[in-house]
Amino acid sequence: MGTNRTRDSRWIPPGVRTAMHYRREWLVPDLRAGLVVTALLIPAGMGYARVAGLPPETGLYATIVPLLAYALFGPSRILVLGPDSALVPIIAAAIIPLAAGSDERAVALAGLLALMVGGVLLLGGVLRLGFVTDLLSKPIRVGYLNAIAVLVAVSQVPALLGFSVDAGSPVEEVVAIWNALVGGEADLLAVAFGVGSLVVIVVLQALRSPVPGVLVAVVVATVLTAVLGLGDRLPVVGALPQGLPAPALGGLEWGDLAALALPAAGIALVAFTDTAVFSRSLAARRGETVDGSAEMAAIGGANLAAGLFGGFPISASSSRTPVAEQAGSQSQLTGIVGAVLIVAFILVAPGVTAFLPSATLAAVVITAVARLLDVRGVLRLVRMDRVDAALSAAAFVGVFVFGVIEGIAVTIGLSLLAFVLRSWRPYRAELGRVTGLRGYHDLSRYPEGERIPGVVIVRFDAPLFFANGGLFDDFVRSRVGDAGDDVRTVILAAEPITDVDTTAIDELVELDDWLDARGIRLVIAEMKDPVVDVLRRYGVGDRFTPDRFAPTVGAAVDEVTGTLRGDLEGTRWDEDEDEDDGGGAPGADAGRPRR
Repeated sequence: MGTNRTRDSRWIPPGVRTAMHYRREWLVPDLRAGLVVTALLIPAGMGYARVAGLPPETGLYATIVPLLAYALFGPSRILVLGPDSALVPIIAAAIIPLAAGSDERAVALAGLLALMVGGVLLLGGVLRLGFVTDLLSKPIRVGYLNAIAVLVAVSQVPALLGFSVDAGSPVEEVVAIWNALVGGEADLLAVAFGVGSLVVIVVLQALRSPVPGVLVAVVVATVLTAVLGLGDRLPVVGALPQGLPAPALGGLEWGDLAALALPAAGIALVAFTDTAVFSRSLAARRGETVDGSAEMAAIGGANLAAGLFGGFPISASSSRTPVAEQAGSQSQLTGIVGAVLIVAFILVAPGVTAFLPSATLAAVVITAVARLLDVRGVLRLVRMDRVDAALSAAAFVGVFVFGVIEGIAVTIGLSLLAFVLRSWRPYRAELGRVTGLRGYHDLSRYPEGERIPGVVIVRFDAPLFFANGGLFDDFVRSRVGDAGDDVRTVILAAEPITDVDTTAIDELVELDDWLDARGIRLVIAEMKDPVVDVLRRYGVGDRFTPDRFAPTVGAAVDEVTGTLRGDLEGTRWDEDEDEDDGGGAPGADAGRPRR
């Protein structure tokens, strides 16, 4: 009976399950967190809507509806959803050319884009496709997000300084901004509000103020504008229309679906990647677990809801969620409180934003996207792996130079290229015996090591496939050539080879023929049983008979030499050294198989 209840509970939405087990002591922290987060949700939502080329109120609609939807279906108890800095440049690049200057059509296109993103994510969640986040490796994501942060920040500089520019590509926009600054187009009053707001936000963040710097900057700037009567001299956001989220999908055409297909796929990938990583990190910190596919479906549902009610694509917020957590959020009630308070703001005080300077809103957006910048991550990549650092830099350039949508394709392509490059030219080593040290080790790392007379031991640290089969063949031949004419056996330490394709099989057969013509026998050690099965399926089982396989390198050497090692008595296994060079396993010389 208990089992049936457990099975049935899987069909209960997470928000309902939380409500069923809600604790009284959670109520005050949830209400407090909802109040604090609302102070960030309103200006951030409006600011991101402006960046996306949409009316400010759509940013609030894209916050209210997803918060309510995720509170019901989302697996994370404290994740805060809404417009995101990593998505709005893609949204703008997708809808602005199609909208042709019409706000109504832009809103409809944004809603359609959210519906398409939601459909992709929901389908992916149902099909358990959470693994697609692996398409974006960490170096690629660092470069991509750094480029997004710079793009968004650059786009807000004109509003921050009180002028406007008309430019196409990001590079052209930078040039136009520079020319405007040189030409003295900056509005000193706007500069004062914009830079002043930046200073307030940054200083209060640095001081870890319990009152969010964004709230202080927005309230002070709005009050000053109203009291001093600066609304006519200073660009302001303008009053919001008084109304609730509602469907706004009129005027769409069938051709819009095709035009938005690529952006929708890119947004879905980025939204889920960011949300999944962030959600898992939060869950781990709280001792909880989150299912990736369930998260994907929940984000999909939230995007569908946003598209149906006048919003645009959204994802988890890496700036507002930590604020909710620090304020004591315990459950999905925080998001519900935030949504209700935003509705109250729209209905009761929509005119307040008529005194909110656009420069202050730009400062809010810039400080929010600054969290995406990961300078330490770049420096760490440079220190650890220059190839990864180069890939990260290429992703940054791809997004910044060619545009966000094209940049997504570039980043995915670079991730796949990185995988191919690492597999194409993997680490290769000739192994030898080091006196007193168990196993057989990389001679390039152990200069004191020595070859076994008449034996060449090689290791190739990657699956064998069409791109690296020739490299493997050349490597083995070169090692045999360097060893001299007395070589009679080549032992392949094959544990790192986890797969072999048909092209690599042909290379392996050609290598075996080349060795056989010189009186050299190829022995394969430590190859995993599934890979041996692949060789047999490819029809080379008659060539590579069971006697050509050895359970370990040590067993193969003992068989070839006809003797056991005599230099190991009284020694102990050095695990750290073996991990460094990939030498044999403990007890390898005993000939015990490892599968």
